[in-house]
Amino acid sequence: METKTPSARKTVIITGAARGIGLATAHLMHEASWNIVLVDWDAEALEKSAKAFENGIGLVCDVSEPKAVQGMIADALSWAGQIDALVNNAGIADFGPIEETDFERWRKVMATNLDGVFLVAQAAIPALKATRGAIVNIASISGLRASTLRVAYGTSKAGVMQLTQQQAVELGEFGIRVNCIAPGPVRTKLAMAVHTQDIIDAYHDAIPLNRYGQEREIAEAIFFLASERASYITGQVLAADGGFEATGVGLPALRDKAQS
Repeated sequence: METKTPSARKTVIITGAARGIGLATAHLMHEASWNIVLVDWDAEALEKSAKAFENGIGLVCDVSEPKAVQGMIADALSWAGQIDALVNNAGIADFGPIEETDFERWRKVMATNLDGVFLVAQAAIPALKATRGAIVNIASISGLRASTLRVAYGTSKAGVMQLTQQQAVELGEFGIRVNCIAPGPVRTKLAMAVHTQDIIDAYHDAIPLNRYGQEREIAEAIFFLASERASYITGQVLAADGGFEATGVGLPALRDKAQS
């Protein structure tokens, strides 16, 4: 691994960066002149995505494996010399009824979505202490409100929110800020491939802004919390969801009546 001399450019590590929200965040922070460390377990997709970054590097890593995480952080520091921000975005979605979610499926979701956030942040703490850096954990609106078929996914994301607060409380004395983004429905390629028109229409009805979010919109929120613009914000969960969480048990039929 080639060693890079530390510079004035800040460095961010983004997990789950080969596609989707992670890749959109990488592009946004690259535009702001950050060094980008893209991390993903999909080596082929990561290689393709990393080619777009002049000041970026792709590192293959399964964030649920402690030794792999330690090696990834060491490689990132060898390349960049410092870590100023960490975006814990890697995650998997496994939706199914409670009775059909066996322990193997449950543990697979928890290993990446919750264990991975813990492991990567823990490994990065010494470097983040040196820069008084920031951590942004990516959860989901499913961690704030329960939904059918999300027993493992929703529980893992609720765990990420609690972990965020634990990290913020303990690491604040070192100047490390830790916050969490809870995206609502986002127009990713994956979502559009699996959401039927009925599901799309139902989400539009339930979201006050009447649409899905864009990957870039979530990236903007992530970048804000990772940047100095959020220098006095820590321990927070920001729902970037078009107002979905705020609607509670509101019924689309009542909203239609209010608009008439």
